[in-house]
Amino acid sequence: MPSWMTGRHTRLLGLALAALLALGIAGATGSGVATAAPAGAPAAGGTTSGSIPPEIQVPPGNRLTAKFAARGVQVYQCTAGAWAFLEPAAALSDWGPAAIHFRGPSWESIRDGSLVTGKVIASSPVPGSIPQLLLQATSNRGTGVFGAVTYIQRLDTAGGAAPTTACTDGQTQGVPYTAEYRFYVAS
Repeated sequence: MPSWMTGRHTRLLGLALAALLALGIAGATGSGVATAAPAGAPAAGGTTSGSIPPEIQVPPGNRLTAKFAARGVQVYQCTAGAWAFLEPAAALSDWGPAAIHFRGPSWESIRDGSLVTGKVIASSPVPGSIPQLLLQATSNRGTGVFGAVTYIQRLDTAGGAAPTTACTDGQTQGVPYTAEYRFYVAS
């Protein structure tokens, strides 16, 4: 086990993997990683930079450095009788497990320990699913894959929307989702 992987990291990875196993999707393959790929390259789900809604386009001066398929859950908690977003728990992969995605929102490489935390700066709705997003990095750690990330896109979302059922305060529910995450660095 790498020295940077603490008990917290192990628990987060375990949570994401347990969610995937419970959903029966842990064996699915990812869309691949694209190092220094052109920004217009098609994604696994067919998304190209030309089909990405304008409001979530990455600003000029940034280049695509990596992309990963994500499978996991969006966790919601019942507060005052209504479902409210709590946190994501997802595993990102390319040819194998690559990163975990958790509260922050944060992405942490399980290969090199690098981490990026971001904030949402724009969204584009997807009927029946969580929205596509553009996030700007607010902090980075390490020199690995996430060490210099400036922007993150969440694309090709499916599922993950808040439950529409009644709830009891304190109750939590994970809703399965898939997405593609693209990571950009300054050119």
